[in-house]
Amino acid sequence: MNLTELDEAAWIDLELAGTDPNSGLRHVNLCTVDSDGRPLARLVVLRSANGQKRTIEIHTDTRSDKWRKIGANPSVTLLAFDPARGQQLRLRGTAERNGPGSPVAADAWDRLSPWTRSTCAGGPPGDPPTGKRSDAANAGDESGKVVFGVIVFRASELDWFQLERGANRRAMFPTDPVVNSWMPERSIPNFSGAQRRTARSTNATSRQG
Repeated sequence: MNLTELDEAAWIDLELAGTDPNSGLRHVNLCTVDSDGRPLARLVVLRSANGQKRTIEIHTDTRSDKWRKIGANPSVTLLAFDPARGQQLRLRGTAERNGPGSPVAADAWDRLSPWTRSTCAGGPPGDPPTGKRSDAANAGDESGKVVFGVIVFRASELDWFQLERGANRRAMFPTDPVVNSWMPERSIPNFSGAQRRTARSTNATSRQG
């Protein structure tokens, strides 16, 4: 598989994750930074992806911390890992907020099930549980629509990494300029079992000293 095909395959996997709840790429880490430059990461659900546009859609409560952090600094990283295949996808880019009443949020809301809509019912994230979510789901309550937002992530770079015994591989796929490339072997640590044992033994000796 050449680099172009590898890039296309990665985005196909992300697109499939948006429709398959059991996909290893369904839950991704959304990483932001706060005003002091400290990194913040949280798991989010990948709702859809578009390989042609190189975008990923995430849904959230607009009262959440990540919504505020993206408003202050839209530069984010998404990190996905499929344990079944030992494949990691790290995407750098920017996030765009689409708040309640926007065409993007309205369209996404219309496609949600009553149970998923109830995620935004009740108090803001972090409030004590009240049981209102299940009641809202059963009643078809749409009160959460006023705090429902869509984050559209646009990738500027895809960092593909494949874990394979004795043959770890890594490739970079920037968007502008489009210069796909394999990363040098020296940037891909690949230790044999004996090397790992030696490293652990050396670290343990250092700590004891």
